[in-house]
Amino acid sequence: MTSQPIQPVRALLRPIRIGALDAPNRVLMAPLTRCRAPNHVPTPLMAEYYAQRASAGLIIAEATMAMAEGSAFNNEPGIHTVEQIAGWRVVTDRVHAAGGRIFLQLWHGGRTCHPLLNSGRQPIAPSAIAITSNPFRGPDGPVPHALPRAVEDSEIPGIVAGFATATRHARDAGFDGVELHGANGYLIDQFTRDGSNHRTGPYGGPASHRIRFACEIVEAACAAWEPGRVGLRISPLGSGNSMSDSDPVGTYTLLAQAVSRIGIAYLHVLRADFMGVQKADVLTPLRKAFRGTLVSNMGYTTDDAEQAIESGAVDAVAFGRAFLANPDLPERIRLGAEWNAPNDKTFYGGGAEGLTDYPFLTKAQREAALQGVQ
Repeated sequence: MTSQPIQPVRALLRPIRIGALDAPNRVLMAPLTRCRAPNHVPTPLMAEYYAQRASAGLIIAEATMAMAEGSAFNNEPGIHTVEQIAGWRVVTDRVHAAGGRIFLQLWHGGRTCHPLLNSGRQPIAPSAIAITSNPFRGPDGPVPHALPRAVEDSEIPGIVAGFATATRHARDAGFDGVELHGANGYLIDQFTRDGSNHRTGPYGGPASHRIRFACEIVEAACAAWEPGRVGLRISPLGSGNSMSDSDPVGTYTLLAQAVSRIGIAYLHVLRADFMGVQKADVLTPLRKAFRGTLVSNMGYTTDDAEQAIESGAVDAVAFGRAFLANPDLPERIRLGAEWNAPNDKTFYGGGAEGLTDYPFLTKAQREAALQGVQ
């Protein structure tokens, strides 16, 4: 019997310490909005979905409403009621029973919210500037985004406290930590970038003022739990939801330095603009500015991710669409096996189709991959 040659362990599959968490590999599951939580309450179907993907080094669960009347999607989950906390507890128990680790992404949509989903309430934002680049995904089809009102400085401590409360709720629900959603044109991102923040005073003007909102929320979450249980996601170049910044590298280098001093577990960076409008190298300066674990996301192949980790450019890579369609993604990476293709028609809303029905590798496929036969 001829033995198989010993293959070197891929960089993606090496263990890593992320804040207070020991992760068995560097293949993270990126947060993915799935809109399958009726009345914003997580369901057993969601528990099955996440438990299937427990082999990830870390699962970062989907964007979750930190407080009431912050809905920007239809049927996205929340973490601000007893029922929601109990629903998430079912999810975390299933993931932990399967040997996984899971953070919850805490989120406020800001001006991406809509009165249609929030009892007619006008959305808030740093400035009264509506999104015009894309329509709002309403329950009955696309509609224009609403004009937000500029939130008062006096209201900001209450929002910060809401994120702290949500962090405690996530801990009570059994999560291993939280990721604060500072990306993709949502409220934290809106305050950070000068394309959406035209205010003056302590939260507007220069970048040192605009990052204050994000830093106060990070500090509050760390105080509510501990810095090693808190991550932050950013998208310096993202242009969706009418977002832009006149100096994305400078702005986000400043923010990275600030949260590095706070000592958070990781910084999760979308390395490019999905729309292809804004272009720059953000990973190099952020690598220098941030001393903790640097996670990157957006369009990585296995080889691309391997090179990024081996070079030291990043410490781990978060996969979104790939993990959505491949519940056993780390195993497929280990074997060099083919990946399932995602079905974009089932991304948002619905039931088990496109959520829990993607196939795992069969025994025959695993054996074929081991022999180099695809």
